[in-house]
Amino acid sequence: MPEKPDIIDAHHHIWRQADQPWLNGPMQPRIFGPYAAIRRDYPIAEYLDDIKNSGVVASVYVQTNWEPSRAVEEVAWVQETADAHHFPHAIVGFADLASPALAANLDAMQNYRRLKGIRQQVHWHDNPQYRFAPRPDVIADEEWRRGLAQLAPRGLLFELQIFASQMAAGAALARAFPATTFVLEHAGMPEDLSDQGRASWRAGMRELAACPNMFVKLSALGTFVHRATLADIQPIVSDTVTRFGAERCLWGSNFPIEKLWTDYATLVEIIRAAVAHLPPSGQRQILSETAGRLYGLQ
Repeated sequence: MPEKPDIIDAHHHIWRQADQPWLNGPMQPRIFGPYAAIRRDYPIAEYLDDIKNSGVVASVYVQTNWEPSRAVEEVAWVQETADAHHFPHAIVGFADLASPALAANLDAMQNYRRLKGIRQQVHWHDNPQYRFAPRPDVIADEEWRRGLAQLAPRGLLFELQIFASQMAAGAALARAFPATTFVLEHAGMPEDLSDQGRASWRAGMRELAACPNMFVKLSALGTFVHRATLADIQPIVSDTVTRFGAERCLWGSNFPIEKLWTDYATLVEIIRAAVAHLPPSGQRQILSETAGRLYGLQ
């Protein structure tokens, strides 16, 4: 029996509740539904216990919406955690790309060697529960784009979080910045499960896949169904890999969000099953090699 490929978890979080505005005070609507069970600290020790015996050899931390003014402090805290525990191996921090202080903030964050990219959540939806950005066209803003242009010269990628309705604009952005590496979050968040909704998502994914600088994370695939099953995830994985190729796909657990409805071992079992039809080289690319290249872990 062939050995199972190693895994790089390209999208997970750790947090201290005290640092998270959305975890304190009144329960705020979130895209993943009720979340009382994770309104608490989720330290690196718990994450390491969750991934035990799963085959995970490295991981990438993605920002968790600290107060924007504390973006540098967030990266510093994660770097300190990584120095002490040897996980995570890469950091995706937050930056407001339209901020006049962007260059100074990036300079400060790049003092921490594991910083590899930036995420500013720009997804917008008609449904207020799914909405994060103040408007649907943030990425068309000239000032915001001037900020985006600062990432590639610094060797930083940008994690792009958008819905199907924004994918044409996302593809236009990728074409306008060919030197920037984009990582599409959460397989483009296919929230509309109707035939029409899936068709719209597939069309948008096809347009994004035509951009060679666009990669895609197979992560958070339980967000809109609040469960983790192969039947739910397989079509998304298959459709995405068909369009992007395994060499531009990578996997992330989105823990501890997915912990609301599953455990880590189940997520790993499902993603291994969802890519089992691919040749071993394709499985390795999705499970570790693509992430290793993108985040400098190889």
